[in-house]
Amino acid sequence: MTTPPADRSMLSYLKWAFIVTGLGLVLGAVLGWRTTGTLSGMASIVFICAVLAVLEISLSFDNAIVNANKLNTMSAVWRQRFLTWGILIAVFGMRILFPLLIVMLAAKIGPWQAVTLAASDPDEYSRIMQGAHLPIAAFGGTFLLMVALSFFFDEEKDVHWFGWIERRMAWLSSIKGVEIAIVLSLILAFSRLVPPDQIQSFVMSAIYGLLTFLLVQVAGELLDASDKALKGAASGGLGAFLYLEVLDASFSFDGVIGAFALTHNLFVIAIGLGIGAMYVRSMTIMLVEKGTLSTYRYLEHGAFWAILILSVIMYVQTTGLHIPEVVTGLGGAALIGVALLASIRWNKANPDGEEDSREPAEILAAPAE
Repeated sequence: MTTPPADRSMLSYLKWAFIVTGLGLVLGAVLGWRTTGTLSGMASIVFICAVLAVLEISLSFDNAIVNANKLNTMSAVWRQRFLTWGILIAVFGMRILFPLLIVMLAAKIGPWQAVTLAASDPDEYSRIMQGAHLPIAAFGGTFLLMVALSFFFDEEKDVHWFGWIERRMAWLSSIKGVEIAIVLSLILAFSRLVPPDQIQSFVMSAIYGLLTFLLVQVAGELLDASDKALKGAASGGLGAFLYLEVLDASFSFDGVIGAFALTHNLFVIAIGLGIGAMYVRSMTIMLVEKGTLSTYRYLEHGAFWAILILSVIMYVQTTGLHIPEVVTGLGGAALIGVALLASIRWNKANPDGEEDSREPAEILAAPAE
């Protein structure tokens, strides 16, 4: 007999993540033994894989919340496709193929040469990846910034966490193109702060990030409308799938680049980040099936505030200022934790679901019943 989703425990959602963790650590141990030939070297590789997995989870927890929000609007068929096909794209596409593609473009070499370089000269491979950090940060930062602003600049948004600013943002959403104007202003402002020889790369990459977001939005509307007309399917089909895949890619940029601070071995990075990606997918499924976002009203807000801050951090990093990925990840997780706590306090103070006009600080400061 199948267990109803509402009755499933958290451990049942993490089953496949635990299995992948075991396989990944075994694979890491084998890789460590083959590359170092010592027990200490093998243990070191296994430890790095575990640290990378934790890093990926901390950086992508807000991604799981945003994915769950979008999945709630998708048809059952496309939801299942995202949770199956999507994990393959996330692990193999972003953790293996994406770094290889960057090296191929930067070094102007073929796919096999890029794989050979990663295996035979990881230091040079890492140097090329680090050299591509600025355009990647500009592209990913712009895309994530548009994602966050699109959530806050929404006329239909009626639940506000930081009401003093979120209500004004929702009101300003009636001005057509206000989010784009904000993003373009930030691009111009930061173009004055990046190294002079990198200005063109920064601006072009940021514009491509903005254009990608707009094209995905347009394509999503057209594809979903076509899917409705031809099949009578629910909203949120292929277009929503494409949107989530690009969103996943944007979240992965920082983690993939940051992973090279721990190791230059592409295959170790793929194992560690792949393990983390499985936990993110498991958390996404749990959030959808248990209806967590509707139960904790400010959880989604915390995720989008974390995305907004992450996008600004990615912009700041283009100026040459390095912010450790662990700080970014823990900061986002902490913000989501505060949102969760505020949601719990609100639920206790409003058992019948009445609107509460208090600000987050007032809700958190209120004594628990």
